[in-house]
Amino acid sequence: ISTKTNGEEKGIVLLLEPTDEFYSQEVTDGGKLEKGNRLAFLRNYVKKYRRYFGQIILGLLLGSLIQLVFPFLTQAIVDTGIGGRDIGFIWLVLLAQLMLLFSRTAISFIRSKLLLHISTRINISLISDFFIKLMKLPMKFFDTKLLGDLLQRIEDHRRVEQFLTSNSLNLLFSFFTFIIFSIVLAYYNLLIFGVFVVGTLLYAGWITLFLKKRRTLDYKYFEQAGRNRNVTYQLINGMQEIKLQGCEQRKRWEWEDVQADLFKVNLQSLNLQQVQQAGSITINEVKNILITVLAATAVIHGDMTLGMMLAVQYIIGQLNSPVEQLIQFIYSWQDVSISLDRMNEIHTEENEENSDRYVTSFALDNLDIKVENLSFKYDIYSPTPILDHLNLTIPNGKVTAIVGASGSGKTTLIKLLLGYYSPLEGSIKVSGRDLEEYNLSWWRSHCGAVMQEGYLFSDTIARNIAISDDTPDVDRIRAAASTANIADHIESLPLAYNTMIGQDGQGISQGQRQRILIARMVYKDPIFVFLDEATNALDANNERTITEKLENFYKGKTVVVVAHRLSTVRNADQIVVLDEGKIVEVGNHESLTDLRGKYYELVKNQLELGN
Repeated sequence: ISTKTNGEEKGIVLLLEPTDEFYSQEVTDGGKLEKGNRLAFLRNYVKKYRRYFGQIILGLLLGSLIQLVFPFLTQAIVDTGIGGRDIGFIWLVLLAQLMLLFSRTAISFIRSKLLLHISTRINISLISDFFIKLMKLPMKFFDTKLLGDLLQRIEDHRRVEQFLTSNSLNLLFSFFTFIIFSIVLAYYNLLIFGVFVVGTLLYAGWITLFLKKRRTLDYKYFEQAGRNRNVTYQLINGMQEIKLQGCEQRKRWEWEDVQADLFKVNLQSLNLQQVQQAGSITINEVKNILITVLAATAVIHGDMTLGMMLAVQYIIGQLNSPVEQLIQFIYSWQDVSISLDRMNEIHTEENEENSDRYVTSFALDNLDIKVENLSFKYDIYSPTPILDHLNLTIPNGKVTAIVGASGSGKTTLIKLLLGYYSPLEGSIKVSGRDLEEYNLSWWRSHCGAVMQEGYLFSDTIARNIAISDDTPDVDRIRAAASTANIADHIESLPLAYNTMIGQDGQGISQGQRQRILIARMVYKDPIFVFLDEATNALDANNERTITEKLENFYKGKTVVVVAHRLSTVRNADQIVVLDEGKIVEVGNHESLTDLRGKYYELVKNQLELGN
């Protein structure tokens, strides 16, 4: 790679690609939970349902005891019924088996319903707590996370729920079965029991050899699955732009590249599984063959009856299942440990709120906002700040407009005023106190904002307008819609304010979307108003009408307006001009145009004032 246009000088390109060691390192990352902490975390969700778990365990115990009877019934049919040629006895035993089967099925039905009840509640609790935590995190967290990554972490919660309910209880059932049938097998023949124990230990040892590799592959799969979700989401939501730009093939190729990476991980998992299964099957089959040989030899030598041999074969079949369940539990625990580590990365993130933010009142005689020596940049390693030592007073009850070229820091300043980010240097003071001292939820309850990236939910128009109110007021909704100059349009619809709109305003125009966002802000009736390009999608007539209506709404409120269209801010009490993150001019429209500086240039370009 040359750094010169003539191509003479050559440089070096460093390409980085994660290897298995990278994913292994991630396992020991600081977000990892200790084993005791993992168990404590899980116990918090289980202890609420101890009564239900007790009922399920009782059912498991009864089911295990019922199963215990079957090998003795099998022996009785062969040795007593067939050996004694007693058909009546055989029918009696078969009837007993049928009754036991019905009893076991009934217990299973009850257990399944209890399990569904518990698993649903635990799943809701887990994901609800996840969302509670997510909503407490600062905006900078969401700047660094992809949607696919967060959705994949929700799937981690489902894995934990499955472990707590189905997998754990299956293990408990298997444990009962294993203990009971092991005792019976030892009662029948100690040598056969010894062979079974040795074979089982070899089987378990073989499985554990692959656990570390499985863990590494799971981390790789998590990353690729998150990428897949994110690419798929963008493919669907960006369809309009894909068609417009004619990049269908390239975007499809990007998706296929992700599928190829997923295939590689799945292939590695399959190869590992095949090697593991080959060894497992060999160990199990050798063990079963040895047990069959020992049992047949015992029958020939008269140490066992044929019925006892069949009972032993039945017992071995019942014991193999718990061993498989145990191995599956080990896998599940490993997977859940990884999931808990990933969940812990979210739960250990620092909340937006903290104990230092306790102020929940204003000095009503002093509601000015003062920006003092404020500096900020999104990337702390960036050499150039977005905002550079700003000093500004935003007077109470006045309209302050912030103008400037794109990238000058206008939107960033609004986000800092709303508490989305903390200043790198300096401070923002409201009513004489640092914004960092205010409870953010309380502060935002007094703020109304229309942001460039404002979001509409898939809900009715009324609920979107009154989203800040648990008990929406119809009259206030109509008044807010009227101020936003969209009431006539809404009321002309068949369902009026009960009309459903799609996610992020699908099905309505950008102008209508923006007016609903304005109506949402008006409905909230805040003390502080922040508008970031709130009318840039509107035509001139709508913009003029809304601007005039908002002027009445602004009375008694502290308003900050960011706009590129200078016609919307010319009546502001104070105009602040930003340029490359610095305040270069402050004044009103007349004084700044007379100054013939940066503001004058902006106005000249838009309104063609000339000389």
